Amino acid sequence: MSETEGLHTLYGSQGSGSAAVEVALERTGAPFRIIRASSWEPDSALGELEKLNPLRQVPTLQLPDGSVLTESAAILVHLGLSFPASGLLPADATARAQSIRGLVFITANCYSAISIIDFPERWIADPDEAANERIRRAARGRLHQHWQMFADTFAARPFLSGDEPGALDFLAAVVSRWSGTRPHLRTHRPEFLSVLERIEAHPSVASVFARHWP
Repeated sequence: MSETEGLHTLYGSQGSGSAAVEVALERTGAPFRIIRASSWEPDSALGELEKLNPLRQVPTLQLPDGSVLTESAAILVHLGLSFPASGLLPADATARAQSIRGLVFITANCYSAISIIDFPERWIADPDEAANERIRRAARGRLHQHWQMFADTFAARPFLSGDEPGALDFLAAVVSRWSGTRPHLRTHRPEFLSVLERIEAHPSVASVFARHWP
C-alpha cells in the first residue's frame, strides 16, 4: 500500500476556507493530509492544485479513490453523508435539509461576495482604482446584508446544527471572519455573533482555529 492510499488530501492554506474542511475531517476520524496550496502563495503546491482544480481555489479535496471535490458546501455535505456518525449533518431529515440549505446559502451569497471584494477588477471592463473601490463598497454592503439574513433565518439550538456544532457551524465561523463581517454583526446581530464565538470555543473547533488564526 502506498503512503497516500486511503488518505483524503486537503489542499488549503492558513487562514483560508480550508479551515472548515479541516475541522470536518478531524471530526470524521478519517486519515488525511494537508498540502499547502493557494493562488496567493507562489511557493506553495499551486501547480498541483491547478491540475485538480483549474480555478485554483481552496479548499480542494482529493478523495481516497483519487476523485476530486471542490466547493466548500459540496465537500462538507459529502463528508457529512459519508460519515453519518460524525454529526457533521443532523440525523433528522428536516434539520439536515436546513443545514444543507445553510451551507449553500453561505457559499452562494457570502463567499461569492468576498471574491468580489478581494478581486473587483475581475468584474468590470477597464478597471481603475476608483471603480474597484466602488465595487468593494457595494459588495461589502451586500455581504453584510446576507449575513443579517442568515442570522435571521437559521436559529441556534444552541448551535446551528443542534446540540453540537456541525458542518454549517464550521463554515459560518470561518467565512464570517472576513471583510468586516464580525464588527458589523457586533452592532447589528450581537446574539448571532455570540453563536459564532461559541462555535469557535468548542473543543472540536478551537485547536484548528488556533492553528489558522494564532
